[in-house]
This record gives sequence, structure tokens and C-alpha cells, in this order.
Amino acid sequence: MDLEPVDLYYEETGQGYPVVLLHGYPLNHTIWNPVVERLKEHARVITPDLRGHGQSPVTDGEYSMRLMAEDVHTLLKKLGVQKAVVVGHSMGGYVSLAFARAYPNCLGGLAMVASQAEADSPEKRQARYIAIEEVGRKGVRAVAKKMLPKLTPRKDLAPELLDMMQKTPKKGVIGALKGMAERPDALEWLAEIAAPAVVIAGEGDVIIPIEHSRTMAQMLTRGWLMELPHASH
Repeated sequence: MDLEPVDLYYEETGQGYPVVLLHGYPLNHTIWNPVVERLKEHARVITPDLRGHGQSPVTDGEYSMRLMAEDVHTLLKKLGVQKAVVVGHSMGGYVSLAFARAYPNCLGGLAMVASQAEADSPEKRQARYIAIEEVGRKGVRAVAKKMLPKLTPRKDLAPELLDMMQKTPKKGVIGALKGMAERPDALEWLAEIAAPAVVIAGEGDVIIPIEHSRTMAQMLTRGWLMELPHASH
């Protein structure tokens, strides 16, 4: 099924060079609120809800990373943004890489946060399809509760994160899981990214092993790595 770009819900604040913050799965733009507070004094900060998440439209079918990158590009054209720094957390990082490949002239800089360039391993891919089945049988909350301990060990953040995740529509969760499971490997073309790029990794991340981040930083032409001690996903 070929899907067309959708009009994403977004929020915008600040003035200066455009910075786009792309959230992970199955979250929404509000996960970036503490970051927005720091950046808005220095940049024009744009925080969209990706397709099927938050307040953005929900569509049927697979949400490929390229499709979600097209959604972001459509939004930037609507806002008159010709070039931006694109920051992606986890799945948002996969979308950022798809954006970098599809629209290199629109990329002023790249930040990959708790993300990777490799495609899913066979085991990870299978786990995503198992999660799709569980969402269908038990609903989003059940899958979110299972995922929560991997996101953060901080119990003070757990209620807010769980609430955010369980509000993500079932179709959105399934579409994103399919898209992540089927995404292509990006390692082979990382060196083509001409813009400066930073890879930010938590040493305590159990979802994206830090070795993946180190490999990505080495393969980026203008990349560098920032390792955060004690930080999780």
C-alpha cells in the first residue's frame, strides 16, 4: 500500500536556526518538553507528532521510515524551512536517517539519540511482530507496560511515560512496529551524510547497545560520539 504524506500536528517556539525534534516509539512530541525549554532561547524549535502518534493523523498499513521522513519534509515545506538540524530519539533517529538520505540538501545537522543505523536483527524483527500480535490481543497498555522498564529505571518517570505510551492509537503502534521491523540497513551509506552529526548514547541503554552508537559515529564523515554515563534509553 502506497501511502501519501499527512499533515503532522506540531508545536513551534523560539527563534533562530530551525531544529526539529523527532520523538521515539510509542511516544509523542511532549517527551521533548524539557529539551525545548533549553533550546528555545537559541533556536526555532519544531516538535511534531509523527504519523499515528500523539495528535497526528492515524493511517492504516506500515509506517516506513521513509514515509515518516516524507511527512516531516512536508511539514518543513509548509513552515517555509529550507534546512534544519534534525534530532531523532530511538525511532525518531531512524526517521532522521531516512530524512538525511532522501533530503540531503535540507539537512543542516543531525543528532541521533539512543538510536542506530543497523536494520533489525532477525531476533529483534521477530520480537516486533510478536508485539504486533500482543497489541492486537491485549491492547497498547499491555505492550507499553512490558516495554517501560527498558526505557528507564527511574520510577518517578514511569507513570508519565506509561500514560503517554498507552494513549498512542493501536493502528499507530502497529504501523510503527511494522515500519521499524522492515527498515533497511543504513550503515553502508552513512559516510554520504555531509552535515555534521552527533551520536548520543546512554551507557545504561539496554535497547540500543552502545557498540551500535560507536560504530555509527565512526562511519559518519563528520560524526562524533557523546557517551552519557548511567543514562538509559
